[in-house]
Amino acid sequence: MPRAKADLAELVAMPSVADPRQYPPEHCLRTAEWVAAAFTEVGLRDVRPVPTPDGSNAVVGHRPAPPGAPTVLLYSHYDVQPPLDAVAWQSPPFELTERDGRWYGRGAADCKGNIVMHLTALRALGEDIPVGLKLVVEGSEEQGTGGLEAYVPEHADELRADALLVCDTGNAAVGVPTATTVLRGLANVVVTVSTLAGDVHSGMFGGPAPDALAALIRILDSLRDADGGTLVQGVSGSGVWEGIGYDEQQFRTDAGVLDGVALLGSGSVADRLWARPAVTVLGIDCPPVVGSAAAVPAKARARVSLRVPPGTDVDKAADALAAHLKAAAPWGARVHVEREGTGAPFRAATDGPAYAALDRAMQDAYGRPISFLGQGGSIPLCNVLATAFPEAELILMGVEEPRCMIHAPNESVDPTEIERMALVEANFLRHYADLVGG
Repeated sequence: MPRAKADLAELVAMPSVADPRQYPPEHCLRTAEWVAAAFTEVGLRDVRPVPTPDGSNAVVGHRPAPPGAPTVLLYSHYDVQPPLDAVAWQSPPFELTERDGRWYGRGAADCKGNIVMHLTALRALGEDIPVGLKLVVEGSEEQGTGGLEAYVPEHADELRADALLVCDTGNAAVGVPTATTVLRGLANVVVTVSTLAGDVHSGMFGGPAPDALAALIRILDSLRDADGGTLVQGVSGSGVWEGIGYDEQQFRTDAGVLDGVALLGSGSVADRLWARPAVTVLGIDCPPVVGSAAAVPAKARARVSLRVPPGTDVDKAADALAAHLKAAAPWGARVHVEREGTGAPFRAATDGPAYAALDRAMQDAYGRPISFLGQGGSIPLCNVLATAFPEAELILMGVEEPRCMIHAPNESVDPTEIERMALVEANFLRHYADLVGG
């Protein structure tokens, strides 16, 4: 664990945000080279950064399987979200800081903590690795630009494996061993509303002059019903989750919901998280408060994200969202909707030997059997992998849990989760070899 902490501190110190508009790309390349060197040290071969079609570098490598043994693919990503509000961080975002038993820093959980989990598991096994290994560590997952998704079909033989450990999720709570079996899909659009040839003085023209920002607000408000639940014409919102539940008070605590503020929608929290669509306004372009003029805005735009559950066609959902936004425009405002990207929802099969081995490994480490849950997030790569390797079992797991606050200021990881999940991974490789290799 001291080595794990040292590794994570080095990784967090590298601001590997895969957006050259915010951070120089040299940071990502340096991180990729660090990852390649670390996995070479623990026994993988030919570990190297390789360019993907979006311009990012993925790190790939392998270790041959012993005779008759299966092969396992290890996945994670080294790129991170930007720090966002620097003032909200209680410690420097790119400096691993221990506080109240947790390790804080951007990427400490998502997903550099999972890279360290892989390394710690392989160090625990030493030379006694009973399976073949394939490695892929993505370099642009947070940007959603699809570099690895495009790379996989063209390099399927390089990555082919019997079981795929996609380590970019985590447990339902600290100490509750969990695999994620359902992911919602994702459709992002940018909606632009135009009402005037240009901004005009609010004193001279305000009143009859149509306000583009006000029009945008009405359009966005139409995406929710009276309870605040998602309402997109043409997208079903009545799904029911049948797996492990999510206590409402625990959710309020995990999400940091302020006292007196109601949760949105109806049905159980698990229904709303994993079985129903969810719309979020990710950002708005409009005049800022500081520096704003006494003018009626001529144009405003917003980035809107729609998460959809398994069973929903994500492309049809994106079309429905675009149609809804256009139909909701008031006052004849002109609306243009640009589709950014989509990721299909995913559901894993859990009745194979890899899941049996994982259950044994989780009981070894946690003293309790595996739990299954869904995740509101989207990992488009899962469907790409499932298509490329239809016979392989795909497992979503990792060190992340609700208190990690991934993507938010003050992201953190519980080091006991790194320790126990590394033990899970090491024992999984041993149990899986026993079950499959004989």
